[in-house]
Amino acid sequence: MTTASGTREVAAPRSRVWRALAVLEPYCAVCDVSYVVDGEGSGRGTRFVCVPGQLAGDQRPREGAPRGEIVEWEPERVVATRLELTPETWTTRIELADAGDGGTRVTITLTHAPRRVRLADRFTRSALQRMVQQTVDGELDKLPAHVEQVTAG
Repeated sequence: MTTASGTREVAAPRSRVWRALAVLEPYCAVCDVSYVVDGEGSGRGTRFVCVPGQLAGDQRPREGAPRGEIVEWEPERVVATRLELTPETWTTRIELADAGDGGTRVTITLTHAPRRVRLADRFTRSALQRMVQQTVDGELDKLPAHVEQVTAG
């Protein structure tokens, strides 16, 4: 298992940052990813499928698309999702806290776990650690754009 974490401050109130990062919209233009949520709920236990790009009309995700679940949900504080891919599982935990001047401190922790450990994994551990940290840093860099997508209020 490989874990990386990072923190940034965003100049927006926690409620807005929560809507930008925790509420699964059908399409995220920042990430160019579509989400298909099972049912209408949000919160712990909500299941979803995510696919690259924007799904058109009544288009459904292809068979074998990554499936996820919200595994932790404390409104305006913590959301964690687990995304199952064929060879691996990715868990993303987002923590929100108040920061100075009405802003929000966002901490993202990403954990990668192979479904099956192989001997070769030992030799790629440092490369995997760099990739997971780069992914966290990239997600932190996108924070302002995510918040801009959400109307103030």
